[in-house]
This record gives sequence, C-alpha cells and structure tokens, in this order.
Amino acid sequence: MGTIQVVFLTVLVFFVIVTIHEWGHYYFAKRAGILVREFAIGFGPKLFSLKRGETRFTLRLIPAGGFVRMAGEDPEIVEVQPGQTVAIRVKDNLVTRLYLDRLDERTGTIRGEVDSVDLEHKLSISLNVEGEVENYSVHPQALVIARGKETQIAPIDRHFGSKPIRKRAMAIFAGPMMNFILAFVLFGVYAQMVGVPLENPDKVLIGSVLEKAPASEVDLKKGDIIDSVNGVKIGADVAKMIDIIGKSPNKPVEMTIIREGQAQVVVVTPRPDEAGDGKVGITPSLPTRPATAVETVTRSAELMKSSTVFIFENLKMLVTGQFKLDDLGGPVRTAEVTSQIAKKGIAQLTSWTALLSLYLGIFNLLPVPALDGSRLLFLGLEGIRRRPLDPSKESMVHFVGFAMLMLLMLVVTYNDILRLVRGE
Repeated sequence: MGTIQVVFLTVLVFFVIVTIHEWGHYYFAKRAGILVREFAIGFGPKLFSLKRGETRFTLRLIPAGGFVRMAGEDPEIVEVQPGQTVAIRVKDNLVTRLYLDRLDERTGTIRGEVDSVDLEHKLSISLNVEGEVENYSVHPQALVIARGKETQIAPIDRHFGSKPIRKRAMAIFAGPMMNFILAFVLFGVYAQMVGVPLENPDKVLIGSVLEKAPASEVDLKKGDIIDSVNGVKIGADVAKMIDIIGKSPNKPVEMTIIREGQAQVVVVTPRPDEAGDGKVGITPSLPTRPATAVETVTRSAELMKSSTVFIFENLKMLVTGQFKLDDLGGPVRTAEVTSQIAKKGIAQLTSWTALLSLYLGIFNLLPVPALDGSRLLFLGLEGIRRRPLDPSKESMVHFVGFAMLMLLMLVVTYNDILRLVRGE
C-alpha cells in the first residue's frame, strides 16, 4: 500500500468516527427543533466553511475532535440593545434582517433608534423613526448582520434549554450512540472480510506481510501456504511455526511454501524483537469460509464485548494511576498506529476503526466535565431537582473541564512528538 493511500486512509478514519459522532448530535438536535448554528470537525481556526440552511459546516485546523454548537448553550454573540441605532429590512410585514453597522450603505431599509426589542419571546422590535415609534414583528429566522457576519436569531423555543429533558438527553447521547452503531457495523464488515475459521484446518496461510520486514525482502506473499520450516512439517500448528522462527534470531530459516499448487523453498533471516525472539514479519492465518448473516452478527457482538472489556481495563489503569506518560497516546500516536495498521490491509484497518469508534463513544460518556457524560449527568440532576441548574455555573464547569482536557492533550501530543524525534 502506497504512502499517499496510507495517509488518505488514516485521515479518513479520523474523519469518519468524528463526523458520525457529531452527526448524531446534529440529527437529534434538529429533530428536537433546536437551532444548530455550527457543525464543526476539529478545533481552532477555520480551514473550510460552508453554510447549508440554518447551519454552518466547518473544518478546523486542530484534528482533535469536533462539536455541534446549539442555540442557547452559550451566550448569543450578537445583541441588540435599546438606544442603539440600527437598520432593518422588512418583507411581508416581517423584519428579515437587522443591520448593526455600516448603516449608510444599507439600501431599502428602515433606520431608527431601538426603543424596545425582544428577539427570543415576543419576536418584536420598536424603532424611533424621526420622532415616531413604529412597531415591527420579527421573522423567526431573521438575520442580524454585524462586522460582515450573519447570525440567525434564536427564538426561545429553538434553544437547547427550552426542550424537554428527554429530548436534550437524546441530542447529547446520540453522539456516542452513533459511535457504538458504527463500531458494530464495522466489526460485522470485518467478520465478513476475514470469514470464519474452518473447524478442522489442515494448513497455515500467510495472512499479511509487513513492509520492510525480512519476509518482504524475500519471495513470501499473502496467501502462501507454509508447508514446513527448517524441514519440520507445520500442518495447522501456528504455535509450532512461531516457536521455530522465534528460536532463530539472526539465523537463516528455510521455509517451504506452496503457491498455486507448486512447492517453493525460501530462505529468510528472522530479526530479533525487543524480547530477543526471531520475527520474519508475517501474520499467519488459518483457512476460512464466508460468514453467514447470523455468524456475522454474533461475531460482531463478541468483538464489541471483548473490545469494551479491553477499553474499560485500560481506563481503570488510567484512573488508578497504573500508567506512565509514555503509555498515553494523543492524536499523533493514534495517527501513527493507524497508519501502521493501514499498511496491513483494509480488513485490519476496518477492525481498528471499529475499536476507535467504540473507544470514542465510551470515553465521551465518562462523567468528565466538557464530555457528553458530564452533560448527561447535569441533565439527570436537573430531572431530580425538577428545575434547571445555574447555566453560568454549568458552563464554567464545562469550560474548566475542556481547558484541562486540552492541556492534557497538549502534554501528550508534545510527548508523542518527542518520541518520534527520538525514533522510539
């Protein structure tokens, strides 16, 4: 697999798992009638921006996640105050645009001083125009234009906080839920790709050959049948093959393979790994058959279960402090591992993408400020108290949590970059 293809697949993996997560938030927020102002992939400066309907879709510089910005979650950026001079454009007896600056350049508008304004409940504005107060109704999708930017107003019934708890909770939970669904589907695709091992296999196949490994330097290919190693018949005994090769670091090994029905002898010299065991850089596999529909679902469920257990075991080590900084990996290390797995083939990359999607879903449900789990926890407390919590205090908690997560991300990323420079 070429370098450009590997880079493309690595970027695609990140894009897919983050986009499906944010799409879950976006879709269920829209279903609840919430105004979604922005659907963003990444953080930081905008690289690309496109507005469709009420929502602006953006691609940002830092590939460390994404967000869906809903009306009412944060203070509105643009405010219109009594005493302010503005210009309005009216169509069908409704204000469709409010201009806050460059008023002399606004043609076909009514200009006046704001006497009173309510863009959330009454959707009305009163202007003092040449000494007379005139009242206008405002369109629920009217735009406020200032400093070259258009901001759609958000009536109170389009705010996140105005919706029932169950709809808000669904809009929050939908992100991780979509990651779980994606993981299940991808594990099923993986099961279809690799098939089901035969009950009584009689041979060992080469499943893949690693680049720049000893096997890639000699005539060993994916699909070759490994008949014998150093004269010892292998049959279907993978462990026997690994044992013989493992005991021969830096020593030539004679492998008899069968390709297209013809026997060939290949000499390869295993390289020692960190433990000193010889490795030639092949992934052994056993003969398989296509998985049935039931087996595909069953295998996907099994992989979901085992992967979930694996993820929680790692999270437990993180919580209990049983780790070193080098054990943590940020976007840089994840991208590095993803590119390495992409070189092994689409099947392995599909399984890895499923694992990453599952991890993203589980991680986001942790009760950590700024994550979806914390927001669901606040909604649960609101349900128990039967009244909303102080929005300013909740926003502060999420802000502090986000800042701490970003700080941890910076530290881990810096460590990843140092590790790459050191060649570790």
